[in-house]
Amino acid sequence: MARFGTVAEHLEQLRAGLWSLEQQAGIIDGWGRELARVFAGRGRLLAAGNGGSAAEAQHLTAELVGRFEAADREPLSALALHAETSSLTAICNDFGPDEIFARQVEAHGRSGDVLVLLSTSGRSPNLLAAAARARRTGVQVWALSGPRPNPLADEADQVLAVDTPSPTAVQEVHLVAVHALCSAVERQLPSVRGAVGESEEVVR
Repeated sequence: MARFGTVAEHLEQLRAGLWSLEQQAGIIDGWGRELARVFAGRGRLLAAGNGGSAAEAQHLTAELVGRFEAADREPLSALALHAETSSLTAICNDFGPDEIFARQVEAHGRSGDVLVLLSTSGRSPNLLAAAARARRTGVQVWALSGPRPNPLADEADQVLAVDTPSPTAVQEVHLVAVHALCSAVERQLPSVRGAVGESEEVVR
C-alpha cells in the first residue's frame, strides 16, 4: 500500500488515478444513461461506503435528491444507507456489523434499482454482504473501487476500478467520478434536456 508521501509524490499517484478514470469515461456515461432510465421508471439509487467513502456516497445521493448543475429539475430517489443512524445501529446490534447495509438493501431495494458501493480496498465485509444481497433481490450492483483484483469488483455487475496504489488518491478520484456521474445523469434527464433546448431557442 502506497503512503501519502510528499505532495509531489501524492500528485503523481493522483495523476495516475485520474488517467485511469479518463480511460473508463465510457463507464460513467453508461451509468448516467442507465440511472436516468431507472429514475424515469420510478426506481431508486442506493449507495454505501465506509469512512470517507461513506461521505462520498452521501455526497452522491445529496446531489441527486437536490441538484448538481441543472438550474432546476425533479428530485431523484437516492438513499445513503449509512445515514440513517437508528437503523444502522439497531441492525449492527441485532445482526452484526456485516449486515448493516445488506439488511437495508433487502428492505429498500426493488428489482431494477441500483446499488452503488464505494471502497478504496474493495474488501469491506459489509459492502460485500450488501452486494450479495442486492444480486439476490434483483438490484444492480455498481462498484467504485481501487485497483483490481479485489473481491468487490468480482461481486459487482459493473465496476469502475481506479488504478493507483494510493488509497487516498483512489478516494479523491472517486469524488471526481461521483461528480461526473451526477453530470451524466442530468444530461440524460428529459426535463433538463428540454430546459436546455428552450434556453437555446431564447438566445437565438
